Amino acid sequence: MSQTKEIKVVLLGVSGVGKSSLLYRFVENDFQEKGQPTLGAAFQSKTILIDGKALKFQIWDTAGQEKYKAILPLYYRDAKVALLVYDVNDLQSFEGVKEWFQQLQDQGPIDQIRVIIGNKCDLEQNVSDNMAEELARQYNANFFKTSCKENLGVQETFIQIGERVFKEQLIEENRKSNTENVNSTLKIGPQNPNSKQHQNKPFCC
Repeated sequence: MSQTKEIKVVLLGVSGVGKSSLLYRFVENDFQEKGQPTLGAAFQSKTILIDGKALKFQIWDTAGQEKYKAILPLYYRDAKVALLVYDVNDLQSFEGVKEWFQQLQDQGPIDQIRVIIGNKCDLEQNVSDNMAEELARQYNANFFKTSCKENLGVQETFIQIGERVFKEQLIEENRKSNTENVNSTLKIGPQNPNSKQHQNKPFCC
């Protein structure tokens, strides 16, 4: 097996949208009906295989309460993936996702993968898929719907995130390889200005 690739993931969203439940369902494949609010941030990790390659998600679950907002840049500034979670039954929580995008645009990494997650999709939906899809297009983000309670879409979401991580890695490796090939090509040819080729070349003007 190839070496395990590790990526930092941060969960963002207002309080009560199910960020901790999403993390617990992904890592433990279980659901807790009544969980305690996250204080500051909590950490868990999980390794999965994608096309035979190991990917370790190092996930920070951040608190949604307003009083913790000032410390959250410490968690998302160097995160490879940001998961912006809202409750499909709560329009205000979706407005919170828009605010998070503004913060990430200002302070997040340029190459950060951003994912919108409409959680609690087993409930009545007050935020239309069209609204979320339009926001995703605006910020070049992915959009997924999940239900931690019914175990819908959670594992699939992380798998698709992992596939995008490896795809971008391959693109970057190919880009570097092409750049090295171009540089090598430029080095071919006489390097000495006093070579015969330079001496025989007529001058102009």
